[in-house]
Amino acid sequence: MTTPSFIPGLELSRRFYFEAVRPLLDEAAPDISHSAARLGSGSEVLGFDTARSADHEWGPRLQLLLCPEDVTRHGAAINDLLSARLPKTFYGYPTHFAPTAEAGIRVMQATDGPVHHRVDITDAATWFTAQLGFDPGRGVTPADWLATPTQRFAEVTAGAVFHDGLGRLVPARTRLAWYPHDLWLHVLACQWQRISREEAFVGRCGEVADELGSAVVAARLVRDLMRLCLLMDRRYPPYSKWLGSAFARTPQAAVLTPVLSAALAATDWHTREHHLARAYETVAAAHNRLRLTDPVDPTTRTYHSRPFQVLHAERFAAALTARITDPAVRALPLTGTVDQFIDSTDVLSHPGRARAVTRATTSVPQP
Repeated sequence: MTTPSFIPGLELSRRFYFEAVRPLLDEAAPDISHSAARLGSGSEVLGFDTARSADHEWGPRLQLLLCPEDVTRHGAAINDLLSARLPKTFYGYPTHFAPTAEAGIRVMQATDGPVHHRVDITDAATWFTAQLGFDPGRGVTPADWLATPTQRFAEVTAGAVFHDGLGRLVPARTRLAWYPHDLWLHVLACQWQRISREEAFVGRCGEVADELGSAVVAARLVRDLMRLCLLMDRRYPPYSKWLGSAFARTPQAAVLTPVLSAALAATDWHTREHHLARAYETVAAAHNRLRLTDPVDPTTRTYHSRPFQVLHAERFAAALTARITDPAVRALPLTGTVDQFIDSTDVLSHPGRARAVTRATTSVPQP
């Protein structure tokens, strides 16, 4: 099969809805209200897909949301209709997705029979609950905000809505667009706290001739600074594969990218620490420009009596916490959202597990 010209996945899905799926719905089920979108997992949802993405879980696909009663009454018939009458290919890409030996992975393949399509038919509450662990149509609690990885919020608030006949998607995405103000302050404080816990270790590891350990700590700090910049810019940090791509879109990236790259490339701890100190001061200055707190001195200094150059990032965590007005949010431990204290994909990719560990860590009641 000839490889077709690459079309960004969101555009491919938009065309697929309007040119292939919607005409069939209008013909066979004109009285059924629906919403259609391309949200959820997939590099195309965040706008990072390339031709390489087409090798799995990518292609002409979308979510088709009906009201619960219509899912029960008509969902199977609509699924069968699409299987029977969707074109076998769309702009050169097969519409048939077949499972591979790898669990959960499906790839586009040619077929002579009914199309095993990726038009996922469900209702809004079921879809949101599967993605996030809760339905934002019923409100979003502090526990919901804390227990949901930023990757999941990014997957729901990015992407594209093609049609919202049910009136559920646009309000839900607006509600989830960003944290409430006090929770944003808390999340920022927790990110600064993470930095404060390890910023002295780059020098301490190096002092005992552990350059590998120093480099590992530096890499962790670089990652935390990148995530902090995204949070400061009111952008949900994506998971590791796309963190650098997302960071490149922040206002701080032009200045910080060469500095952070130099810190990672350094072969001795003194050089590594020097570049990190420059990065700390740059991000600290950006914090002050947000005017979320009283100005905090952005200069680095020695770590107590030890000769390591640090920012003492806990000062920023304290300043942010002091501005939180909700007593319940101010009383939260400085652990933050689930992906600020858990780094396991096998936890973060399962809403039930993420909510369980958040409940155990924060003691915030969850529905």
